[in-house]
Amino acid sequence: MITFVQVLDFIGTLAFAISGIRLASAKRFDLFGAYVVGVTTAIGGGTMRDVLLSQSPFWMDNAFYLLCSAFALLWVIVFRRFLVRQNNTWFLFDTIGLALFTVTGIEKTVAAGFPFWTAIIMGTLTGAGGGVIRDVFINEVPLIFRKEIYALACVFGGVAYYFCARLGFDNVTSGIMCGAVVLVSRLLAVKFHLSLPVLKAEDADEPKKD
Repeated sequence: MITFVQVLDFIGTLAFAISGIRLASAKRFDLFGAYVVGVTTAIGGGTMRDVLLSQSPFWMDNAFYLLCSAFALLWVIVFRRFLVRQNNTWFLFDTIGLALFTVTGIEKTVAAGFPFWTAIIMGTLTGAGGGVIRDVFINEVPLIFRKEIYALACVFGGVAYYFCARLGFDNVTSGIMCGAVVLVSRLLAVKFHLSLPVLKAEDADEPKKD
């Protein structure tokens, strides 16, 4: 029987793969290169999570994730003109993947018996890790290193999951709340240009001396 976490995993894989392939197409990658970027975006964070949890990477036991990424490539090919014209499609799919993978990362870490602070870290890694590798592959500064709130949204979602669990909610309700907080955090951050203060060198604002 398919579990709640598996459903989120499959949907998140498709969303993240589409977001990665969409960016690769903008960089004019060939089909294989775009597929590699899509797969990496979809499984990168979860792979790092499973290695740290001393488990076999999830995609090695189920070919669905690779097939799902192939379907994402086909989707981008068929609807390429629409996706390219709509610049916000990348943001939409990336945000959905971020939210869903944060939930699955937390769920899997808690199920493995780790404390909740570890689950929040693993949820953030699962959500944001694939995007970091994706940005490196397409020669962009990783999104989590820019001013825009990204990985911090995963932390907010993890904290929301923790409080829901403490209040006695089941994992489905807690997961929905977690994903909703991640989504809302990202939407508000982008809409209102919310970001953390930038760390500057002490002499960054000092005028240069002759």
